[in-house]
Amino acid sequence: MSPSTGTITETPQQADPAVTLYEKSVPGRRAAQLPPTGVEETPIDELIPSHLLREVPAELPEVSEPEIIRHYNRISRRNFDLDTGFYPLGSCTMKYNPRLNERVAALPGHARLHPATDPANAQGALKLMWLLQQSLGEICGLPHVSLQPSAGSQGELAGLLLTRAYHADKGRNPTKVLTPDTSHGTNPASVSMAGYEVVKVATNPDGGVDIEDLRSKVDEDVACLMLTNPNTLGVFDENIVEMAKLVHDVGGLLYYDGANLNAIMGQARPGDMGFDIVHVNLHKSFSQPHGGGGPGAGPIAISERVAPFMPRPQVIRTDGPEGWEDEYGLGGYYDLDYDRPKSIGRMRGFQGNFGVFVRSYAYILSLGGDGLSEASQTAVLNANYLKKRLSEGRSGKYLPVAFERHCMHEFVLSGAPMKKDLGIKTLDLAKRLLDFGFHPPTVYFPLLVEEALMIEPVETESKETLDLFADAIDSILEEAEGDPEIARGAPYTTPVRRLDEVAATRKPVIRQPR
Repeated sequence: MSPSTGTITETPQQADPAVTLYEKSVPGRRAAQLPPTGVEETPIDELIPSHLLREVPAELPEVSEPEIIRHYNRISRRNFDLDTGFYPLGSCTMKYNPRLNERVAALPGHARLHPATDPANAQGALKLMWLLQQSLGEICGLPHVSLQPSAGSQGELAGLLLTRAYHADKGRNPTKVLTPDTSHGTNPASVSMAGYEVVKVATNPDGGVDIEDLRSKVDEDVACLMLTNPNTLGVFDENIVEMAKLVHDVGGLLYYDGANLNAIMGQARPGDMGFDIVHVNLHKSFSQPHGGGGPGAGPIAISERVAPFMPRPQVIRTDGPEGWEDEYGLGGYYDLDYDRPKSIGRMRGFQGNFGVFVRSYAYILSLGGDGLSEASQTAVLNANYLKKRLSEGRSGKYLPVAFERHCMHEFVLSGAPMKKDLGIKTLDLAKRLLDFGFHPPTVYFPLLVEEALMIEPVETESKETLDLFADAIDSILEEAEGDPEIARGAPYTTPVRRLDEVAATRKPVIRQPR
């Protein structure tokens, strides 16, 4: 769209209909033809029982190789990703994932390892997993780590199941879990899934947990406090040690949502603050790409008091079976320990997504302790720099910072003045940013900030990129001062225009049209 004329011009991607391979199918076309096998053919019904055979052939697409290549290349260009541009999605830590880690994970010994391989024939892989456990335990300040949970949300559930098992072992049955209203949105859902009652704790004027409200709700019926720290406002809670004591004094446990670990790794450790359980999002702090639903990993680090209840099996180092020789210098024999009578059991089949572990361990090794610490420092520096830039000029006028404090890895702006004075909402600003080549930040979360805009610049972005982003927001606000309709109609340059998100949620198209 031309801001001066208001004329909408369709982009080539918008003009190109997004069709599937099935719609491109033409009978008889082939992408490849397999050579003769040299093996005598056997009728299919002699190999597979007839009741398992299809009555009609599968309706697979019939397309040529060029069509396949062009199809998927076109699709890739319709996406916005970290290879495309800046991705300041708050609470998500969309950092650049080094290609080195991808190459390491793709090595044949890693990529082709079967999950059912006997431990005796998978010593290298098991050692890598054991070393990753040790590394994460050191970073979190807790002595035990399980790699089994498949994602942060499953790590949350595992932590609550551990909490339940811990209390049951002591003959207790507390029913409540405390969650501050600045916690990650998945926390209440995990609490409900684990069978506990969610009890909300208020936020104080500085953006931290209201310690007096917490004190009034802590009693012997509290199983656990789930805390995101730094919280979703980007604020580190100054009362963390006092909160830990309050909960421990009534027999409860402390759970730390480690999704925001990128702000503190190498600087502070949850275990030293008094936490008993920490989940770690490897796709946020430790280089595993965001998988769009998988494969993922959300390991949990655990204190000594909770260790008996860990998921089984656990990767351990032993002296090895009788007669075993360490011919490769592995420094011990690595095995899967199933002998855990108090365990909550498996969280999944096999041991987790091994490629995820390889990438994350490669990242930890490549940076080392000093590098991880520097990554956190840079993430915090970038966030505070961008917050300062956006507190000036038009951004400061229309998008004030929600909490005027030194932030950690992210910060939250309020678009309430922008909505009142310019007539555009946070969603409009977010959509217009797409036309400037930037992925929008998180919008309308956390809920306690009106017209929230949650921004996390991460450590892998340059000062120049942050300046361009700040300039883009200023340009959109200046544009809205003259003509707010431009932002209300955005985006204009993306493969598809603004969608009806409510209708898409309530009436999703989930079947291939015929």
